[in-house]
Amino acid sequence: MSEIVNILLQALLLIAGFVLLVKGADVFVDGAAAVAKKFGIPELVIGLTIVAFGTSAPEAAVSITAAFKGNADISVGNILGSNIMNVLVILGIATIITPLVVANSTVKVELPFMIGISVLFPVLGFDGKISRLDGGILWVAFIAYLVYLFKMTKDNPDAEADEKELLSVWKAIIFILLGMLMIVFGSRFVVSSASDLARIFGMSERFIGLTIVAFGTSLPELVTSVIAAKKGSADIAIGNIVGSNIFNILFVLGTSSLIIPIGFADKFLFDAVFAIGSAVLLWLCSFKDKKLHRASGVLMLVCYVGYFVYTLYRD
Repeated sequence: MSEIVNILLQALLLIAGFVLLVKGADVFVDGAAAVAKKFGIPELVIGLTIVAFGTSAPEAAVSITAAFKGNADISVGNILGSNIMNVLVILGIATIITPLVVANSTVKVELPFMIGISVLFPVLGFDGKISRLDGGILWVAFIAYLVYLFKMTKDNPDAEADEKELLSVWKAIIFILLGMLMIVFGSRFVVSSASDLARIFGMSERFIGLTIVAFGTSLPELVTSVIAAKKGSADIAIGNIVGSNIFNILFVLGTSSLIIPIGFADKFLFDAVFAIGSAVLLWLCSFKDKKLHRASGVLMLVCYVGYFVYTLYRD
């Protein structure tokens, strides 16, 4: 009887988490888009920075906490699982809802950079761990990425929009902070309840890290990107995913390994290669005409279903 009550409680927390995520992402996108237009900052930069960093907060919290507790499987699995899910599931769903135009700089610079650091991840972990030196290398790359974004903002300012159509600066900032808080707390509810439900039904910690926790921490990206796509902010939708994946590897993994070296088990090599393949697939789908079509979204979802089934049965 007590187990049934626990299952029902976790299910209610899961629903509450979804509600917070949906509304939080809606508020967050409105605030971020208003800031971009108010200060002439390209929406792509907002998507690659503020939105990406905000929606990656759950990955950072989970991975850094897992590193402190010595749960390397959850820490590494969360990052790899989230990056795979961000591309194949989140952009897949967003693209099916509405085809997305991909910025020229995303195809030529940001996506190749994301592919490069996705390759760097398993290369650094090939010796069985991500050391503090490796963390320093990741942080140097992260700083270089921030410098690139700063230069992009200087070189490509957006024209200011009609002041009457925008939120005030303070209201936009409040929207961003409030949305971020709702996203983070919603994710915590979802991750905690989903993990508890997974354990009740006998799933392993590694599988939880690659799928359940990865899905929970990727929910902000999912909701934010879908809502941004529906509102016509394609640059925020795509920039959010690309920026989140870059942020997950360079900042989250880099910071976690600087705090304490993280073990990288051989069993994660397949997942790391699959993450690279997902990034390459996204680049190939958007390379030809700088647009993600619904067919690409379907292909991405099919690839993820295959990966999930394989992960389930090899666990």
